[in-house]
Amino acid sequence: MQRNKRIWWIAFGLIVILSYGIWEAYNQPSIKDLPGQFEEVAFVRNEQNKGGIVRVYAVSVGDIANANYEACADLFPTNDYGSITKIYFFDKNKPYPNALQIDTPHYDGKKYEAIMIVKRAGKEK
Repeated sequence: MQRNKRIWWIAFGLIVILSYGIWEAYNQPSIKDLPGQFEEVAFVRNEQNKGGIVRVYAVSVGDIANANYEACADLFPTNDYGSITKIYFFDKNKPYPNALQIDTPHYDGKKYEAIMIVKRAGKEK
């Protein structure tokens, strides 16, 4: 009888831990949860045959006055070993690029105007 009770308590504990893990995995914050009405509109990444990973994002911003650009940039991935992540923010009410290129300049600067550029770099190890 005592052994049966212990098995049920262990099973209950495992179910609680598993349920919390699943809930946590599906409730991660995204850029849509931040103030500013952010929306990712373009992305490009290098092939990374040699050297660090280079990621370039274009994000449209609907509410420029209340936007939290740094918090938004923190949600994008950055790896160590010389990787670079660049996020270009564009006004949603003006033209913005729907495609980017890996080489600089990443978009046509004559057609589109970024309102904020945030760059994150990984640690050199």
